Amino acid sequence: MVIKVLIVDDSALMRGMLTEVINSAPDLEVVGAAPDPIVAREMIKTHNPDVLTLDIEMPKMDGLDFLARLMRLRPMPVVMISSLTKRGSEATLQALELGAVDFLPKPKLDAGGSVESYRVEICEKVRAAYSARPRVPFKAQTTSKPLLREPSEVGGGGGGGIPERVLQEKLVLIGASTGGTEAIKEVLCSLPGQMPGILIVQHMPEMFTASFARRLDGLCQLQVKEAEHGEKVMPGTAYLAPGHSHLSLKRVIGGYVCELAQSEPVNRHRPAVDVLFNSAARHAGSSALGVILTGMGKDGAQGLLAMKQAGAWTIGQDQESCVVYGMPREAAMIGALDEVAPLKEIGQRVLSRLRGLERRGLRA
Repeated sequence: MVIKVLIVDDSALMRGMLTEVINSAPDLEVVGAAPDPIVAREMIKTHNPDVLTLDIEMPKMDGLDFLARLMRLRPMPVVMISSLTKRGSEATLQALELGAVDFLPKPKLDAGGSVESYRVEICEKVRAAYSARPRVPFKAQTTSKPLLREPSEVGGGGGGGIPERVLQEKLVLIGASTGGTEAIKEVLCSLPGQMPGILIVQHMPEMFTASFARRLDGLCQLQVKEAEHGEKVMPGTAYLAPGHSHLSLKRVIGGYVCELAQSEPVNRHRPAVDVLFNSAARHAGSSALGVILTGMGKDGAQGLLAMKQAGAWTIGQDQESCVVYGMPREAAMIGALDEVAPLKEIGQRVLSRLRGLERRGLRA
């Protein structure tokens, strides 16, 4: 079976490059290349594509406006092609909220070898989009948070029923990939502001993680930020791995700190979920709770198994609620999961586990 792809981009150079790259795969075929959404609309009727690649900044109709209309009238898998700018990254996050499956930054076509390095990634993302499960966009309400909070407000005050000792001594680790921006948002928005420290790896380029952290921070009761090397992990805060570095955890006197490293990719990713989870297995053991969400591939599965073997409690997103049931499936297949749950229940399962730890003597 061949997956039919329609390219929508106002750049003739990009249309040509994407056509060449996608057609190089035997299971993919570009059935059309439109310079704007108006032309694309007619091509969709004519060619009935399986997957759309969509630029954001285009004449006649903005890519986001076109995506919103498409998802309302003729829902289909869409992979966004985004510019590496702050505006491009913020627009991409809006596109994922509107229902796009995934995104790719535009390559620097004047850089040697860039087309070849792009080839594998775009083809994988098109295949994943084709097999992705349609989802209903999750709409979070913007929260009102104090600009500054005293340590007692962050670490204490009940934590929505979470004991003080648990807030100080436990950690939550989250890993995700394709579909993960919306999944992470839904999990974090279901949690109170008073939580143990949370560390997150989402497969995402550098420019996009900064925008993603800011967006989450405006939506969640938790404080959300990009992790910085050497900073202490505090209750009430979620730390997102920056797109340029692996994020890991280290135990120090009085708690834990974040460590960043621009070492080689793991499982072809940097940041990689396995790097974070393996560090939690080494340094946090039974003090950690591991969560693996929707994503393509197997990154995080072995690390989650190491966490479980070190005494951590683990949970994975179920197949029905995943955009791509890859990473949680791999974790389930090797016995790395204590529980499996729909996305909408994962935050509450984590909370229930944390609230019950005092009765279990803080054991995970």
